[in-house]
Amino acid sequence: MSFGDPNNPYGQQPPQAPQGPYGQQPPVPPQGGQPGYGYPQQGAPQQPQQPYGYPQQGQVPPQGQPGYGYPQQAAAPYGQPGMPGMPGMPQGYASWGARVGGALIDGLIVGALPAILYIIAGVMAASSVSSATPDYSRCQPGDYTCLQDAANTAVSSSTPVGALVLMGLAWLIGLAGIIFVLIKEGQGQSPGKKVVGIRLVKEATGQPLGFGMALVRRICHFLDNICFIGYLWPLWDEKSQTFADKVVGTVVVRSQ
Repeated sequence: MSFGDPNNPYGQQPPQAPQGPYGQQPPVPPQGGQPGYGYPQQGAPQQPQQPYGYPQQGQVPPQGQPGYGYPQQAAAPYGQPGMPGMPGMPQGYASWGARVGGALIDGLIVGALPAILYIIAGVMAASSVSSATPDYSRCQPGDYTCLQDAANTAVSSSTPVGALVLMGLAWLIGLAGIIFVLIKEGQGQSPGKKVVGIRLVKEATGQPLGFGMALVRRICHFLDNICFIGYLWPLWDEKSQTFADKVVGTVVVRSQ
């Protein structure tokens, strides 16, 4: 018992302040009425805590750079046919006139030299045939089959070897020209398309289609040859496609 404290006649111990975890004393706010860090202001409304990563009240997310936790904008599906700005389609589909111009230039590249060689070979053969004399001595009067055979024999025997060589060379040059154009077209631009500023690409991805699919597309052009309606179809088609383009899944776009 403590007999020296008149306010505690029974000797009871004064109540102790609650201790913090592990026996630590709770922090005491600084004197002077200023609450310390982490102590709420008396009478001030409590602000609800925002989860981490969400924008604080009054905070505007940076333009073009959404921060962590900001909702992302839905992205457009890549490779949507005709989507503005997709690879290979920066300025839309090629016009019908540009496609025709590119095809004419490719045709000249492939067929100009072979056509000249064929003409030279034809002139050489014609001059030799005109000087050839059929041998009708073995034919009986009125035997028109024998007369025709004799004429054909004279023509074939009079054809010079040089003319035959020129014809074969013209065929090889034409075949090589077609293969060259298909290779360049599979890479995106044949020489004619490059001149007029257009490209051939896959509709789904906007990427070049390669030599194999370019060859398949060229074979599918037989559909466009039916009354030539397929070659005119790009005039009113929304994607400016021929029938071959629709079968293979290609489009021709402007590259400039």
